Amino acid sequence: MRTYLITGGAGFIGSAVVRHLVRKGMRVVNLDKLTYAGNLASLSEIEGADNYRFVQGDIADVPAVLALLQEERVETIMHLAAESHVDRSIDGPGAFVETNVVGTFRLLSAALNYWQGLSGDAQAVFRFHHISTDEVFGDLPFDSGVFTEETPYAPSSPYSASKAASDHFVRAWHETYGLPVVLSNCSNNYGPFHFPEKLIPLVILNALEGKPLPVYGKGDNVRDWLFVDDHARALELVATRGAVGESYNVGGRNERTNLQVVEAICDALDARAPLASGAPRRSLITFVSDRPGHDRRYAIDATKLERELGWKAQESFETGLAKTVDWFLENEWWWGPIRNSTYGGQRLGSR
Repeated sequence: MRTYLITGGAGFIGSAVVRHLVRKGMRVVNLDKLTYAGNLASLSEIEGADNYRFVQGDIADVPAVLALLQEERVETIMHLAAESHVDRSIDGPGAFVETNVVGTFRLLSAALNYWQGLSGDAQAVFRFHHISTDEVFGDLPFDSGVFTEETPYAPSSPYSASKAASDHFVRAWHETYGLPVVLSNCSNNYGPFHFPEKLIPLVILNALEGKPLPVYGKGDNVRDWLFVDDHARALELVATRGAVGESYNVGGRNERTNLQVVEAICDALDARAPLASGAPRRSLITFVSDRPGHDRRYAIDATKLERELGWKAQESFETGLAKTVDWFLENEWWWGPIRNSTYGGQRLGSR
C-alpha cells in the first residue's frame, strides 16, 4: 500500500484525488492550510477511513513537512496546494508568489532533505509529483495549434507566471539535486465540489437563482474542459508510472467557448428546474468588460499521456456537465454555506 502526501487535498482537484486514492485503499495524508478554498466538507465521505489522515499545516513550514514525511514514511508527494484564481492574482499577486513560488520552493527543500535520508528501495520508489496548469503556455490562436509538452512557456497573468516559476523550480531540483520528479499540466477542470467562484459553478448557482450571468467580453474565449474525476485518474498514473523528469499534459479534448459553456448550463437547468417566470435562462446572460491579459484559447494535446500511460478521459463535456449540474442541484448542503459565508449571499463577481 503506497503512502501519499497530498498537498492542498481539501481543495477542488486535491479533494478529488484524495477521494480517489482512499477508495482504492491507498494510505493518504492530506496536508492543507485551509484557506478560503479549502473545505473539509468535500471529504466527509472518507474522513473516518482508516487509510486517511488530515493534517492542517503550511507547505512553507519546512520542519513540520519534513517531520510529517518521516513520520508517515511517504513514498509519493502530490503537490496540488496553490492559489489558482486568475482574477484574484490580478487584484493581489503577492499571495500567489508566496504560495505558488515560495511555498513550492520550501516544499521542495523538505522533500529533498527527506529523500536524501532514505536508502535502498525507499529512495528508489520515491516521487515528487508537481501538478500545474496549461496556462503556463500562454494562449493559442482561435483557429489553430495545441499545447504539447514541448510548448514554450509564455504566461500571461500573475497566476500563470507563479505556476510557471514553480514548474521551473521543480525541474531545477531534479536537474541539480537528482530529486525524482514528474510534472503534469492540465486544462480547465470542472465537476462536483467546485468552488463557487469559478465559471461553471458560478453560472450554475446564479442561473438557479435567476441572477445575472456575467460573461467576459463577447464570450468567445476558448477553454478545453476536463472532468475532475478523469483528472484524478490521470494524476495517479503520472505519479506512479510516469517517467522521472518527464511532464505530461492532461486534457479532455473538449474545447468550448465561454459563451457555449454558459448556454449549455442554461439549457440544462431549464430542462431540470425551469424558472417560475418561464423565461429561458439564456436571457440572464450579461456581457461585461473583458479582464486584463485574458488568454484567447487553450487546447491540450494529451497524446503522450494516452500513449505512454494508457489514460483516456471517460467523460465527454456533455456527460460531465450533466453530472455536474445534477450534483449542484442535489447538494446545496455543500455549496450553500460557502456561498453565504464567503460572499454574504451576494452575486459572485464575473470570472
